[in-house]
Parts: sequence; structure tokens; C-alpha cells
Amino acid sequence: MGEDLALLRRWPALREALPREPLVEVPTPVGRLALPGVPEGALLVKHDGRSCPLYGGNKPRKLEFVLGEARRRGARRLVTTGGLGTNHGLATVILGRRAGFEVTLVLVDQPLTAEVARKLLLFAAWGAELVHGRNLPGAGAQLARVLAASRLRGERPMRVPTGGSSPAGNLGLVSAGLELALQIERGEIPLPGEIVVPVGTGGTQAGLVVGLRLAGLAVPVVGALVTDILPPSPRGQLRAARRSLGLLRRLEPAVPEVPLSESDFPLDASVLGAGYGAPTAEAREAVEVARSAGLALETTYTGKALALLRRRLRDGAARTPVLFWNTYNGVDVEATAPRPLSEGQLPESFRRLLAAGGSRG
Repeated sequence: MGEDLALLRRWPALREALPREPLVEVPTPVGRLALPGVPEGALLVKHDGRSCPLYGGNKPRKLEFVLGEARRRGARRLVTTGGLGTNHGLATVILGRRAGFEVTLVLVDQPLTAEVARKLLLFAAWGAELVHGRNLPGAGAQLARVLAASRLRGERPMRVPTGGSSPAGNLGLVSAGLELALQIERGEIPLPGEIVVPVGTGGTQAGLVVGLRLAGLAVPVVGALVTDILPPSPRGQLRAARRSLGLLRRLEPAVPEVPLSESDFPLDASVLGAGYGAPTAEAREAVEVARSAGLALETTYTGKALALLRRRLRDGAARTPVLFWNTYNGVDVEATAPRPLSEGQLPESFRRLLAAGGSRG
């Protein structure tokens, strides 16, 4: 632990050219993963849940560059969107507030599981301003209202893209791809036949592919599509990857051009189920199997990704060894919250939602 970002080690000139709020502790561990029913040696894992001591997973990797850009702009408030249980929203609240920003979350309805209800309480405990957008049109209207009111207060708000997936934010995962390449070079794990990641907004897959290609690795990155709300496509993923690569090359001409195509961004929606945030039996089973191996997952993102990985192994479609990129936060953020969890801290509309026991579209 304690190394510089692989991206900055590779091209040191980016340290001055790229605004950044240091958050992550890298490299995150890699190793073999033994799961029931999986042949020995067929499965590897990247423990990205340990990426940051405040909030782990893939979100801090993106937020390093998002918060750096916000500070460069002189913003005092971050405004972002997501589902009622958005991991990105929670990471933005925790890391943004610790960095001195006010944070507003505009939230869209999703199935109200126990984990989603807990997220709402955590948002409030960490000091977020919560706005109920309900559906996509409602969220758009509320987002415009929040940004306008914040500008009138002189806060110079910055809108953070959903998931933190922006050309700059995705650079955190470009660095993660270069980081993995270094771990393979050191012999910490063998070269994977493929990598499986959950895909919501798509920044993780897009960034990883760019990082791996910059490292000279052609390892496929298979995306388990977990959302039906403005879902990414291979064409969109290619565009996002090229934007991040283009940003790097503008800032540091020594960064090479690498060939990319839509085929570099395979997406599999077969584990989505009824929609974003809706648990499936296959995801629940994957979460339980992972727990038996000491790995904590959830059913919205990582459980569905592991379900896809297990299915690919069973069907003989996987190129082994398969690396499971665990993006789930491994930090107990309730224990470190500045206030206890309490429904009384929620706005009235969210208290009514919890009392009703479900979300309304």
C-alpha cells in the first residue's frame, strides 16, 4: 500500500496537469478466490472494496478526479443524482463532505430493499441534502431547481455525473487498469483470461479497458449490465473510453493512441432481472456463496456480476482464469458516521416512503 497512482507513475507530467483530490490507497489487493463449485485456480479477485479508508470500491477512484476538478473550479457544493440506494451518492457525500464540500443528492425511485432504506439513513447521517426526484423527468426538474438555487447563494455548484462517470472521473479506472498490469507483471496473479465487472453508468468498464490497452494487455472486460435506466451500450462505452483517452493525450502528448472498438465493451444483460435494484434469485445465491468465502457483496451490482461470472464458468463460456473485480465498498461507514442513523433526519417525503414500505414511480 502507499504507492502513487499507476497512471501518474507512468506519466509524471500528469501530476501537475490533472486536478486531483488524493483519496485512494493503492494498489488494492489481488489474489485467488475459492468458491464452491468453481475449479481450483479458475477464479481470481481484485479487492477494490479496500480502495479508500473512508469509503471503498470503485467510486473513490473516480471521485479523486471529480473532486479535484470541483476544487479547481472553486465549487462549494456538489450536486449529483442516482437511485434511492445509490452507492455513488453515498461515496460523494462521505468523501465530498470530508473534503469540505456541501452535497445534494437528487434521488430516483427504485425497489425499496432493506439495504436501500439503510442508504437513505446513511445519506442523512453524513449530512447530505436530499431531494426526491421520484422519476427521471422529476429528477431533471429538481436538478435544475437545486442548481439554480445554489448559484443564487453564490455556491458555484458543480454537477457530478451519475456514477461519477465522466472523462476525468473514468481516469481513476484507467489508472486501476495500469495498476492491475503492474500486479500481473510482478507475478502477484497470473494473466486473467477475462475480467468481469458490474456496469451501471459504465465508467468502470470504459476506464479499465483504456488502462489495460495502454499497458499492452488485450484482456477482455465483460460487463454485467445491472441497469435498465438509460443503460450504456457498446457504442456509448467506446465513446466514453475515447473521451478519457483523448483527455489524457491533450494533457500529456506522451500518452499513446491505442486502438479501441465496440467489441472491446461486451455487455451482458441476462442477470438484470426485473430492473435496476431489483434482486434476483441468482444474485442472492451469488451473495451467499461469496459470503461463505469471506467476501461481502450486495444484490444490485456485485451480486449480479458474480452471478454472471458463475454462469459463464458453468456454461464453459468463460476464459479462465476469470478475474472478478469487486467494486463493493468494504468500509463500515455507519460506524464512522458523524451522527447516528435516524429516520427523523430525513425530509418528510422520504419518511413517508419508508413508512409505506416501497417506492412509487
